[in-house]
Amino acid sequence: MATRFSDADIVATLNRMDVRTGQDKTWTAHRVASIRRVRRIHAFRSAEKDGAWLTMREAAAKLGVTSHVVRRMIQDGILPAEQVVPGAPWQIQAEDLENDDIIKALRQKGRPRHTVSRDQLPMFPDT
Repeated sequence: MATRFSDADIVATLNRMDVRTGQDKTWTAHRVASIRRVRRIHAFRSAEKDGAWLTMREAAAKLGVTSHVVRRMIQDGILPAEQVVPGAPWQIQAEDLENDDIIKALRQKGRPRHTVSRDQLPMFPDT
């Protein structure tokens, strides 16, 4: 996780998973940053602001929607995203936000944001 997430996100994930330090303490951003410095671990991908990788919040801001909408598109399989371990923050490739399926899902306000199988016939034809 250290190469892919912010210290704050790592702290939240480790504490949520009830992972303790070697001294049986909870994690803090200072402890994670200290380990990152000592081990010479590079910054997380979305911290490298070349725009290639985004956090969920950054993706939501770029799309002009809430993080909930982005999370829903990830859950529905519309927006590809990666997680190092379950419960870890999502990492989203910026180029995936320009996908036609994403744009189409965002235009369907108030409607379910799921894809239709190619083999499935629509219940109501578009008119």
